[in-house]
Amino acid sequence: MIQRHGPNERGRDFIVGDIHGQWGLLHDRLNAVGFDRQRDRLFSVGDLIDRGADSLQCLSLALEPWFYAVRGNHEMLAYDALLGEERGSLKARDAWMINGGTWALEAGLAEAQTMLQQALPYMPYAREIAVAGKRLGIVHAEPPADWRDIVTPSQDQLWGRTRIRRGDETSVSGIDAVVVGHTIVERPLWLGNVHYIDTGAFATGRLTLIEARTLMSSVGS
Repeated sequence: MIQRHGPNERGRDFIVGDIHGQWGLLHDRLNAVGFDRQRDRLFSVGDLIDRGADSLQCLSLALEPWFYAVRGNHEMLAYDALLGEERGSLKARDAWMINGGTWALEAGLAEAQTMLQQALPYMPYAREIAVAGKRLGIVHAEPPADWRDIVTPSQDQLWGRTRIRRGDETSVSGIDAVVVGHTIVERPLWLGNVHYIDTGAFATGRLTLIEARTLMSSVGS
């Protein structure tokens, strides 16, 4: 459900917004910051796939030793269509295709299914990182009001938008800050101690990549 990470003593930690199959854009951003795959770590808010032609390659990132993603709603749409109880049903397949899963028709459904099976065990619902003496949480869509409740599975963690629709600036208790994606924002946005970083890479060409220490330096200041 949640995986916790100690501080990176060798390099830097970065967090990236929803990638959605934008392989080239991701690597442009990593090259721009001199990302070192031997020392640095990259954390993702999920939605590696759909709406982009390079979704299969992006999903394979979950197998890289320097890459740490949480699962998003698009990984779960693919799961329902390819691996879940409704696998093979028109309802599950159509829901995925309508939401950007058509890349799998070109890549091959069998290959997409195999990669998804390999990737999902490396994509928990939430992660927590120790950064500069503080605790940073990551979940795809919406955290619970109390971070201690993150161990209980919730559809809000994958699909929720209540906080951002209300403009709710109440901080999540039990954690210093939380980073989420899912809802496209024009620029990264703070609501309380929750930071939204999905800037719509598949539509805008803007993929947010932020260093964790830079993010946390503004928390509690």
